[in-house]
Amino acid sequence: MLKTIVIGHQKPDTDTVCASISLSYLKNKLGFNTTPKVLGHINNETKFVLNYFHVKEPEYLNDVKVQVRNMKYNKNCIVDEKTSILDAFSLMQKENETGICIVEDSKKLKGLVTLKELAKQFISGNRDLLKTNMQNIVHAIQGKVVVKCTEEIDGSIIAATYQSKTIVETIPLDHNNILLVGDRYKVLEYAISSKVQLIIVTGGYEVDEKLISKAKENKVSIIKTNLDTYHTSSNLILSNYISTILMEENPISIYDVDYRTDFLELLEKLGHTNYPVVNKSGKCLGLLKSSDVNTYEKLHVILVDHNGFSQSVDGIEEAVIDEIIDHHNMANVGTNVPINFRSMPVGSTCTIIYQMYVENKVKIPKDMAGLMLSAILSDTLLLKSVTATPIDRKVVQELAKIAKVDALKYGHEMVKAGFSIKGKKAEDLLDEDIKSFRVEDKFVGISQIFTMDYEDIASDMDSFVDEIDHMANGRFNIVIALITDIEKNGSYIFYDRNSDALMKDVFNNENFHQGYFVKNLLSRKKQLVPNVIETLEK
Repeated sequence: MLKTIVIGHQKPDTDTVCASISLSYLKNKLGFNTTPKVLGHINNETKFVLNYFHVKEPEYLNDVKVQVRNMKYNKNCIVDEKTSILDAFSLMQKENETGICIVEDSKKLKGLVTLKELAKQFISGNRDLLKTNMQNIVHAIQGKVVVKCTEEIDGSIIAATYQSKTIVETIPLDHNNILLVGDRYKVLEYAISSKVQLIIVTGGYEVDEKLISKAKENKVSIIKTNLDTYHTSSNLILSNYISTILMEENPISIYDVDYRTDFLELLEKLGHTNYPVVNKSGKCLGLLKSSDVNTYEKLHVILVDHNGFSQSVDGIEEAVIDEIIDHHNMANVGTNVPINFRSMPVGSTCTIIYQMYVENKVKIPKDMAGLMLSAILSDTLLLKSVTATPIDRKVVQELAKIAKVDALKYGHEMVKAGFSIKGKKAEDLLDEDIKSFRVEDKFVGISQIFTMDYEDIASDMDSFVDEIDHMANGRFNIVIALITDIEKNGSYIFYDRNSDALMKDVFNNENFHQGYFVKNLLSRKKQLVPNVIETLEK
């Protein structure tokens, strides 16, 4: 079974990343199989945290869309190009498939053979040529090797149906021939003298020792079978390599990482029944049928620090959401079945996860304690934010003991590491931590930037606001940016130029302007978003 993926929102901050890692650790201790992932670039603050507590950065997750590798394609319907037609057909029957993938020694796809090509071979194929090996022949005709001079067999088949005299006097034989013959000493002697490639003796006839000795001298292989000439001839064709059939070379194949939706489009366009599945190296992995489109395994995810589709991973609609742990307001996420949904009005998702450790009596190691502590300090702005609750403060004390750090001293180091904006473009700063929501027909984006370098933004304020305008003319209707300075205990406010009247109403201040400093405004979620929503709704 696939691992359940634990993920935060698209703009990973310290709470999102640390919540994903610490919850995944807890789940695995409880017997689940999970792994944490991130949906974007990790900021400097979070990098500091992971390095400080020696925790590996989670891998990036692009999407959770259903891929071909999640579909129930047939991984057994693959044969080597030197497999006999008989064995290939038997496998197709066993697997109940109408096609089979042909691969080379390197397992790379060489072609596709379907029942249609097999039928053509049986009905109108060349029945005089044989290209196979001794093993395939013995298996097909239920034979036994008498003399073996070579493994590979490649030549034309001749059945000794004429009188012995006619064959000896009028039919030339050479090394390119494979002779089918019964209890006919003179013909056998003639064939061995002519140094044919292979003699197949039918009817269970025991070959004379003198003929065997001469065959060894002339390098003529001999196989005997109890079948009569007619059935031997019929079965012999089935010993040919499957690659001798006029197969579909370089067939249309699909990668195992292709999306199911893309396969559906291909299916609608081409209408074929069978599609080989390959990886990026060209190795064949199996056969996907058109009828397999609805047999697939969805990815399972646990969401932390968010509960809305718009903030989550691409393709979340195609995944199974097992659980949600969050401390934000309810969004538009929906599930087909009841799930565990845990939400609390606390300052950080990791405050909730700490309680889950305690409830499940799982010992918290130093590194996980450090991550959860960092997340709470980050999301509550070192417990200065109005979002910080008595529960957060108590949990910080407990986690600091386990992590063996002074919470506030460590917190200042963490904040300092993450606050530098030098060298960053306005576009990247605004997009790094932006939350979006909808009010009536308006899409609102509110970005929050923590820094002690406010002068870097103020020195080129017009360019900064130009970028905000650009965002407001793209995926949003309204864009607001908080430039938060923890040491000054407040935020500078910027917004798109079309929202001047709105911002004056939000703050009930006719003198409100770009870069206005609002004392004690630290929480976007509790101190700004509700006022913006209320004003827009009015």
